[in-house]
Amino acid sequence: MKNYEQLKQEAYLNIEKYKKLCNDLNDFLADNPEISGEEFQASQKIVEMLRKQGYDVEYPFAGYETAFKATFGQEKHSRKIAIMTEYDALPGIGHACGHCTSAAISILAGLSLKEMQEDLDADIHIIGTPVEETDGAKCTMSKNGVFDPYDMALMVHLFGENLLAPKLQALDSFVYKFHGKSAHASAAPWEGNNALNGVQLMFHAIDMLRQHVKPDVRIHGVIRDGGLAPNIVPETASAEFYVRSMSRAYLNDLMRKIDDCAKGAAIATQTTFEKMLTAESYDNLKENDTGLEVLAEIYRELGLELGDTEKVFGSSDAGNVSMVCPTFHPILQIVEPTVAIHTREFADAVKSPKAYEGIIKGAKILILQVLKIFTDKNKFEAMKKDFDN
Repeated sequence: MKNYEQLKQEAYLNIEKYKKLCNDLNDFLADNPEISGEEFQASQKIVEMLRKQGYDVEYPFAGYETAFKATFGQEKHSRKIAIMTEYDALPGIGHACGHCTSAAISILAGLSLKEMQEDLDADIHIIGTPVEETDGAKCTMSKNGVFDPYDMALMVHLFGENLLAPKLQALDSFVYKFHGKSAHASAAPWEGNNALNGVQLMFHAIDMLRQHVKPDVRIHGVIRDGGLAPNIVPETASAEFYVRSMSRAYLNDLMRKIDDCAKGAAIATQTTFEKMLTAESYDNLKENDTGLEVLAEIYRELGLELGDTEKVFGSSDAGNVSMVCPTFHPILQIVEPTVAIHTREFADAVKSPKAYEGIIKGAKILILQVLKIFTDKNKFEAMKKDFDN
């Protein structure tokens, strides 16, 4: 069996072998952005590439037309690794979150590791996980047991700084639809019950609640329906809210308070309301000390300087995977810190020399994370113990 150093050198040679293929994939995805749930060209392109490289690919997969599961060789090893791959874009501004580059990183890492499964005693699967920007395919996959068999799941996200792990907030998103009674707003307003007043009062109640939540909480909402005409008392009105916290447990309790804001508003305005989930609930990213220590070693080895480790990154469905198996979501810099994700400037950067350099560095991060843990029994057991605790 080959040792860590031998496998590392072999993997680095494979990176040179496959890097042009993955650079071309990055460019194709960047030039043909597809929004969440419509990643047909992207998924087909990746699936065709993997099949040409000898993979067996299940596609569609897990109930998603644009998801896939790629395996290489016989499924005979005692351990399993999932390399997650994202490839959806944002409406109007393309790959402003860098998913085209992230996908290229995942594929390059998977291709470079595919011949090492025997030495690692691990099946290494590439899982296509679409719909990250909206409904979070990884949420549904996690809920339905897709990641249950895995000993590790990992991917790289792009950003304006290098981070071992992002501060991912748990996220719930709901629409609150209020129901009242229509009436002529001038001739007989007393006959009506104003659903828009219910929505407005809920906003005010939430604004008062903000004083009494933890600093990491974020609550933001918009009115989706405010009525039909000024001279008609609105019989329906609705608002959509995103509520975030660094802790799923705290968020669950906070949602009870948000519901109370709606109940109070309905009582005060003599209306009723219904609550509807608008997307899968996202969990926070569960930390794994052993895995993070290994990542820190890798970043030092690759000469990557870490940025602000306390900066809140937002929310991702990778958090849901981290509740099922040890999950790593390191962040790699491809733009200056002044360039924010989800901007046109970030979308322009995904075909820059920094992005192509990032594809290689990102693949090395994933490769070394796998090799350092799966060639060291003590690290592997410590990672599993950290997850169980």
